[in-house]
Amino acid sequence: MRKCELLAPAGTMDSLIAAVQNGADAVYLGGSRFGARAFAGNFDTKEIVEAIKYAHLYGVKVYVTVNTLMYEEEMNEVLGYIRFLYEKGVDAVILQDVGLATLVHKCFPELEMHASTQMHIHNIEGVRHAVSLGFTRVVLARECSLEEIKRVHDEFPDLELEVFCYGALCISYSGQCLFSSMIGGRSGNRGECAQGCRLPYELWKNDERVETKGDYLLSPKDQNALSFTDQMLDHGVYSFKIEGRMKRPEYVATAVKAFRKALDAAMEGKEYKDDPKDEKQRLSIFNRGFSRGYLKGTYGSTLMSQYRPNHQGIYLGSITEIDRRTHKASILLQEDLRQGDGIRVVGAEDEGFTLNFLYQN
Repeated sequence: MRKCELLAPAGTMDSLIAAVQNGADAVYLGGSRFGARAFAGNFDTKEIVEAIKYAHLYGVKVYVTVNTLMYEEEMNEVLGYIRFLYEKGVDAVILQDVGLATLVHKCFPELEMHASTQMHIHNIEGVRHAVSLGFTRVVLARECSLEEIKRVHDEFPDLELEVFCYGALCISYSGQCLFSSMIGGRSGNRGECAQGCRLPYELWKNDERVETKGDYLLSPKDQNALSFTDQMLDHGVYSFKIEGRMKRPEYVATAVKAFRKALDAAMEGKEYKDDPKDEKQRLSIFNRGFSRGYLKGTYGSTLMSQYRPNHQGIYLGSITEIDRRTHKASILLQEDLRQGDGIRVVGAEDEGFTLNFLYQN
């Protein structure tokens, strides 16, 4: 049987529990500082200890992100933090800063280091450099195709390759985006990305505006590799990483559940078919629309979610009548609807709200 790892995000303790209970082999989380998701829930030192104990009780590994670029005056503090992680039994640290990696490998030679996707390792030369620094795993840039991953695996068959299989994509190269820092002073390489790519833009050519399908020209769809996990395994992927440290526990639970089934089938050489009920549940919790990402060579407009940058939900039904006198709308439903559900009316301008009154017939 082929070996692989299902790696889940844990922005909070509830998300970590959801990942563990739904079949994750490992989780990755960030502390209160030095992680590339400064606005996630994150874990203080006491919570990190609790997280490690809980995960290890179920045989699940814990990787901690220390993957921002460091200022020189922070080095003593961050090395003290990594000593704390090492002594508490964390299974690996995820790093971006090559200077910090050099010091960690020297000071804590037994601590496993993973090269963060923020290092933008996308070719053989980048992998060679990471290995020379002491990294035992490389998180390849999301811009890599399956063929490029296979070339890396062929040259480094014993190196663990970690690849994102589900979740948000960035419009810019992994670890190389300066957009947020340029327009708002919040650096993505310091964990403070303002997600300017999710804002509306106009396209202009020769002083004339070009009509586009939507206004969100820089907002990619989410990536979903669920249907070809077997191919990823064949191309040398070891760790299947789900994006989403800022997502809710329900998102983590449903994504992990689906990929657990898919990977178990792939490792046994069996065909995997997604359960339509599970798919609808995932779509209901969060989706921007899905593509197969760069893994399968998706480029151009098919990669983008130009109409909306946020959660799209599932198609619910159509409005058949609006009574302006009573301020009520009649809806022909294709899915179940309950009080308290969030719904969006799609038109020239979207209107979203929580349903608080529901009348039958």
